[in-house]
Amino acid sequence: MVLVKLENITLDFPVPAWKSERRRSSSQEKPIGGQLSAGRSGHTVVRALDQLSLTLGPGDRLALLGHNGAGKTTLLRVMAKLYAPTHGRVTIQGRVAPLLNLAFGMDMDSTGYDNIFIRGLFLGMSKAELRKKADAIAEFSELGDFLDLPMRTYSSGMRARLAFAISTHVETDILLLDEVVATGDARFFRKANQKLESFAQESKLLVLASHSNEVLRDLCNKALLLEHGRVKAFGAIDEVIETYASSKIVNAKGG
Repeated sequence: MVLVKLENITLDFPVPAWKSERRRSSSQEKPIGGQLSAGRSGHTVVRALDQLSLTLGPGDRLALLGHNGAGKTTLLRVMAKLYAPTHGRVTIQGRVAPLLNLAFGMDMDSTGYDNIFIRGLFLGMSKAELRKKADAIAEFSELGDFLDLPMRTYSSGMRARLAFAISTHVETDILLLDEVVATGDARFFRKANQKLESFAQESKLLVLASHSNEVLRDLCNKALLLEHGRVKAFGAIDEVIETYASSKIVNAKGG
């Protein structure tokens, strides 16, 4: 059974004392960031998620929509259990592969080949799985002899290639994706996108945050629209994309 169930999830991040009335009022006029409020201790907090409930099961492929700071990445990290909610309950059943940050689980002083095992273990793969897949991961990365060098000698594009290759060879039930990753030159980018689409289709449950409506329509069948950490719309992908487009027009006009 594959399940993602969130019950009344609220997540607060404490911030230093908020002294500027001008900054406070201006931050509430535009749809960016979470909500500023007082926490239990009386200190100012940013409420990144606000009483969010959601249940997903096998076959669900959910797109996350919303302005910058709406809570999309935060929600993915709660699903991955990287963030513990301030209130509410998270229930996850199934093996989760979070492609949220390509730097997670990588050691800059270790070789590329060693990092196949380091990041693979971080993503929940066993040593036996990694031994079987190491050659395929190395081949997909196209890094060749560079895999014998420390990762600190790599360019950012080379590091992204290796991390992407490792991540997309995980056998997973639940795939969490934050944007489609750019991984170097145009040819490899096309190859990576093809692999990503195949990887997403093989997962039993997908949650994807992206600013590309084309990507979301290709990979998803449902959508969740967030605004200031709250659910503004949930339903069929095309309907929610239209709702989001309409809300952006209204905000642009100041309505």
